[in-house]
Amino acid sequence: MPRLTLAVILIGTLLGQSAWAAEQFKFPTANHALVDGGGEDKFLVGTPGKPPGTGGFGCVRSDGWQMHEGLDIRALTRDKRDEPTDPVLATANGTVAYSSDKPGLSNYGRYVILRHQVEGLEIYSLYAHLSEIDPSIKPGKPVRAGDPVGVMGRSTNTRTPITKDRAHVHFELNLMLSDRFAQWHQKNAPEQRNDHGAFNGHNLVGIDPKSVFLQQKLLGDKFSLLAVIQKEPELCRVLVRATAFSYVKKYAPLVVRNPVAEKEGVAGYEISLDFNGVPIRLTPRAASEIKGGAKVQLLGVNEAEYKRNPCRKLVRQRNGKWELGHAGEQLIDLLLF
Repeated sequence: MPRLTLAVILIGTLLGQSAWAAEQFKFPTANHALVDGGGEDKFLVGTPGKPPGTGGFGCVRSDGWQMHEGLDIRALTRDKRDEPTDPVLATANGTVAYSSDKPGLSNYGRYVILRHQVEGLEIYSLYAHLSEIDPSIKPGKPVRAGDPVGVMGRSTNTRTPITKDRAHVHFELNLMLSDRFAQWHQKNAPEQRNDHGAFNGHNLVGIDPKSVFLQQKLLGDKFSLLAVIQKEPELCRVLVRATAFSYVKKYAPLVVRNPVAEKEGVAGYEISLDFNGVPIRLTPRAASEIKGGAKVQLLGVNEAEYKRNPCRKLVRQRNGKWELGHAGEQLIDLLLF
């Protein structure tokens, strides 16, 4: 077995068993209504004419068929022009990974991405629709939880503007699918611009920040982000005949132990995806455990989870059989690139 592959398996196992100090995420603004008794009505901004829940995470838009990958957090303070003035703050210790001060280049408008190391996981927090970015924000700069990132606003490049009454910060907690997104994009969509390199939104898959904040409130120092991710319901399992993709190294704590692969060598991985496409569990497989010669095989689908959360269209049924949808094929292709 290659030493690097074995090391990834063992590191993943050890990290998953280690007693990490609890990492608490802070709210990115002074609006804490989600846990302070105000609930979603005082915390989230919904889409026009829709309830606040449409500003939450998940299949919450277009009658459950459109994904919203973050929280749209409501403004608390405004100036004389009724524009929001809420400071936007770093959710955890980390470094500045990326910022874009050109609203016309993204639906996010002006946005900042911070990189955090949490329980051995590389997590990216994203703060979008800012009216301004703090001058201190430069790639590579260390930040502490609570440091200023910018000011809440309503910048975007969408055809429909964000109105004053709906001004908010769009906040995400993400994992990164591939370190080679720019190359993958150039190969698969050469006619489309990629202004943000690896920090293109298509390369970031989100977990629900609401679940994180509520679990922190419930568990206190016993909170574990790793446990939150590992306990996500599985949408499907995919077997891949690949071993050297970046995700398996970047997210080693999500690799579970398989004595057979440790003994015989790793020929591929069985990957569990949640409904949003986050690889929540990776099990190394030996050649003796893999049937068939296909590079990618769909092993199973949780139909109940698909019915609850179908909006990413990662899988589909055709002639009574489940298969990866186009979005699922693209995700796996990027993951392995």
